[in-house]
Amino acid sequence: MPVPVPRQRAIPAVEGGQAHAASSSGGPAKAAPAPGAHNGTAPLTLLVIEDDPAGSLNVPALLDSAGKPIRIRTARNLTEAERLLTDDVQCILLDLALTAPGRAADGAEADDELATLKHVLRLAPRHAVLALTASEDAERGAEAVRVGAQDYLFRDELDGRLLSRAIRYAVERKRSDTAERRLTESKLRAQENARLERGLLPTPLLEGSSLRFAARYRPGRSRALLGGDFYDTVRTPDGTVHAMIGDVCGHGPDEAALGVELRIAWRALTLAGLCGDELLSTLQQVLEHERDNDEIFATLCTVDIAPDGRRAGLCLAGHPSPLIARPAHSRALVGTSGAGEPPVAELLPYENGGPALGLLPNARWPRQQVELGGEWSLMLYTDGLIEGRTGQGRERLGQDGMVDMVRRQLAQGLRGEELLRAAVNEVRDLNGGELTDDVAVLLLDRVA
Repeated sequence: MPVPVPRQRAIPAVEGGQAHAASSSGGPAKAAPAPGAHNGTAPLTLLVIEDDPAGSLNVPALLDSAGKPIRIRTARNLTEAERLLTDDVQCILLDLALTAPGRAADGAEADDELATLKHVLRLAPRHAVLALTASEDAERGAEAVRVGAQDYLFRDELDGRLLSRAIRYAVERKRSDTAERRLTESKLRAQENARLERGLLPTPLLEGSSLRFAARYRPGRSRALLGGDFYDTVRTPDGTVHAMIGDVCGHGPDEAALGVELRIAWRALTLAGLCGDELLSTLQQVLEHERDNDEIFATLCTVDIAPDGRRAGLCLAGHPSPLIARPAHSRALVGTSGAGEPPVAELLPYENGGPALGLLPNARWPRQQVELGGEWSLMLYTDGLIEGRTGQGRERLGQDGMVDMVRRQLAQGLRGEELLRAAVNEVRDLNGGELTDDVAVLLLDRVA
């Protein structure tokens, strides 16, 4: 039998608990403070769980850090404790001598000594728990803390001041542990989401091609790695290099997921041999089946570059036309020779483009032939690159501004990754800060 605890003043249980409230002189118990007293602020509530039939566990008078009385409820078993364990209970004082449900009082194994505590922790995962044990059983109290209790106390050393301080400490430690656990879980979720989003970004399949590939991607959503923009590049067995870039309207996770679906569908259809209008018609069917509502659409630009690298087929579905840069001496662009001059940049034709995917049923997307030449750089991009502002006013960069910017950067000798990085950074600087729209840029280079 546990040693009786000396008490200063007994406080009866409230709201359904059975109090051990007789004073040492045998007089009547004093009434507990009414809920909501003391300036209307609810006091701390302690649930005592113990089954001493002699009533020797008398909880002394308790005060919180503001000097307000701590409300006390008592339960003789775990069934009663579960009924009394309401949201206003902040802390539980558990007698480790209490027999766990389904466990014989005299037949427990050593590793089951904390079965009652484990049951309470499962019952009340959000509550602070104080374990009460005999002073000669300190190891059991320490083990209780290792299992999940916030602290342990000795029965024969219990007094009001010690218990009040232990309750406040346990509650604050539980809050701290809960906040730390939530922070850790949030970090793990963020890391997992980052790994997932990185895994959904494309890996170009260009093995065997002499073309050089570069890409930049910047989602508009804060702390995201993936937005509604998408791109991909693959080389089919016949040596043709297929490139694609697209943009789902909107910037949320649903749009990002739809963009990934369209990209994967495009790759599968391309590797299956589809091209041009047939491919885009099938992608529109995918979009119509996968989108949340009929107002969702996606723009798309596809390019298929012949094995010799000198010509390409271009399809536009409501998307900005690609930019091509070629040496200044190329007669395809300028009428005079200009050895030593920087490359010249211009937009590919847009006149024969079709509507965005998802806007018109039975739409068609003509495939137009484009002559590339022997040496070129082809840049595919989404409208996030051209819709940023160019100062304090309402003026946007636009396609013409983008072409002028790329010409200047080419004249500075920038190529490949450096060119894309400089372009995206300058657009952001012109905008006066981070862009709110997703930005994707893809660059293919052919050196003669």
